[in-house]
Amino acid sequence: MSARRKARKRALDILFEADMRSTPAAALLNERPVDEISQAEYLRTLVQGVGEHREKIDELIHTYAEGWDMDRMPIIDRNLLRIALFEILWNPEVDDKVAVSEAVEIAQELSTKDSASYINGILGRVILLKSVISLT
Repeated sequence: MSARRKARKRALDILFEADMRSTPAAALLNERPVDEISQAEYLRTLVQGVGEHREKIDELIHTYAEGWDMDRMPIIDRNLLRIALFEILWNPEVDDKVAVSEAVEIAQELSTKDSASYINGILGRVILLKSVISLT
């Protein structure tokens, strides 16, 4: 497993716990030891990036998650979407297809049987409209 995949999974764990505890994810990040330096840097990028852009990310999820209320969406799916949307919209180092693929693969591994296709659909719509989405 690549260092970035490990970082995404660790970020998912932290964001999941932050949702459950209604705590800022950045505070949890500082409490968690990270073994690999390469993983630590990208983990910090993901958690801080999602935190910094969370309001806009959640607005986009709400807009493009047709038929799903954010509160009804599985916590894993919601946070996988947050990570992938941060990568797609604010991290030019990550190709859009890689962000989608990683989110879908992690969903297949950790979430419900329908989650991967649902996440793929939302992210696909965002990518199609990326050029007209206001990031402010």
